[in-house]
Amino acid sequence: MRAFLRLATLAVFVLGVAAAAWLVAFSMNPLELPRRPFDFTLAKGASLKSLSQQLATEGLLAEPYSFWILGRFLGKATTIQAGNYRVETPITPAELLAKLAAGDVMPVDIVFVEGSTFRQWLAQMKQNTMLRNTLQGKSEAEIRALVGVGEPFLEGLFFPDKYQFVAGYADVDLLKRAHAAMRKRLAQAWEGRAPDLPYATPLEALTLASIIEKETGRAEERPVIASVFVNRLRKGMRLQTDPTVIYGMGTAFDGNIRKKDLGADTPWNTYTRDGLPPTPIAMPGAASLSATM
Repeated sequence: MRAFLRLATLAVFVLGVAAAAWLVAFSMNPLELPRRPFDFTLAKGASLKSLSQQLATEGLLAEPYSFWILGRFLGKATTIQAGNYRVETPITPAELLAKLAAGDVMPVDIVFVEGSTFRQWLAQMKQNTMLRNTLQGKSEAEIRALVGVGEPFLEGLFFPDKYQFVAGYADVDLLKRAHAAMRKRLAQAWEGRAPDLPYATPLEALTLASIIEKETGRAEERPVIASVFVNRLRKGMRLQTDPTVIYGMGTAFDGNIRKKDLGADTPWNTYTRDGLPPTPIAMPGAASLSATM
């Protein structure tokens, strides 16, 4: 019996040494990339086991088990971070695990187009799986407080542009950056404005810029449209522009604007009300800000 136990212990020891040697050899043997660069995404909440299967399916790993076992052995199974990853040269499994644990990710791009509304921004951020959603269910007043907006509205106060972030970045922090960018752009445009414009504050200019943004997508038309609206404001004429009517209709707008809609009074209906509407109607870009000034 003692001889059997010694033999069994020796066998376990030999197997353990062999397994350790195999694990060391696997961890240090560079993986050949199935394509260059090799990009992959580790989804938020995904496990090392599911990632191993994903990488095996995509051809980076010959089979999914060794990488998973190595990660568990090295204590990195629970430290991997979500995000978009890029591998450009052969990499060892140990190096890949270190990259995942360090969160060495590629920045994620999100593009907010000129003329989009704050409601569209919220929907776009909610659909982006790489952003951490902190604003869902929040009221407009709560969002204003979180972002640090002093105005009694949110529309128009964020600069439409391409922004980069890493996975897990909070949507509220993205809005803070876009708000700071719009404040800077608006201040610069206001500083260089022409004399005797018929608006007294930067926010009034921002409102007109948002209307110009929604009137046309053609850069060469914006100065002409701006001059038309400026002249109407100077003469005390109503702006009479359809985009403001559409904005005032909110979710009731079905893609068509009818004669009855033009006569339905809302705070944004420039057919029924004088002057500028109470808030911007979209996020204007730099060209519309420039044309307005």
